[in-house]
Amino acid sequence: MKQKIYFPRREIAELIKAWLALSIAFTILLAPREGILPGITPMLIIFFSIATATAGLAFLLHELAHKIVAQKYGHNAEFKANNSMLLLAIAMSFLGFILAAPGAVYIQGMITLRENGIIAAAGPITNIILAILFMPIAFLGTGIPAVFGVYGFLINSWLGLFNMIPTIPFDGGKIIKWNKPIYFTMTATLLGLTLLAFFTFIA
Repeated sequence: MKQKIYFPRREIAELIKAWLALSIAFTILLAPREGILPGITPMLIIFFSIATATAGLAFLLHELAHKIVAQKYGHNAEFKANNSMLLLAIAMSFLGFILAAPGAVYIQGMITLRENGIIAAAGPITNIILAILFMPIAFLGTGIPAVFGVYGFLINSWLGLFNMIPTIPFDGGKIIKWNKPIYFTMTATLLGLTLLAFFTFIA
């Protein structure tokens, strides 16, 4: 039975906390070191905006997709941030890389194999849609909009692909148990997008 999508206040606070923490982590990762040390600068604000609208949004909408689909199936679903992993993400960003596991959507209720697969697929599918939306900005944009496009394209492609690892607790482990053709189609799509983004803009 479908139910109304709802967001308890505590969950909204958890989502905002995870979004801001990841945005800070990716700002540190993306910004030149000389832009960080003197304090808040216009350039640092630009990098924070880029991180918020690309990496932060990619993780946020990925998790919200899980929640919304789960609630559409009539299950209680709520996002809870992982404070330790958020702090670790910020700390690791100073080392030049990020291990981002900001939290997870916890679902209550009896979930069928099909429902579990579809709920899991909602996250990577959201990243595919976002990557495709960012793609024309990356290829056709100039200046700062192009930077937004490149990072949005790359981060969403990579995040979706990373979550397709075919083992629990990753989304891929749930999807492959439910429907192998859908799993391999999604994985191939995300791999293609990731390689296109990497070899076009990074390599």
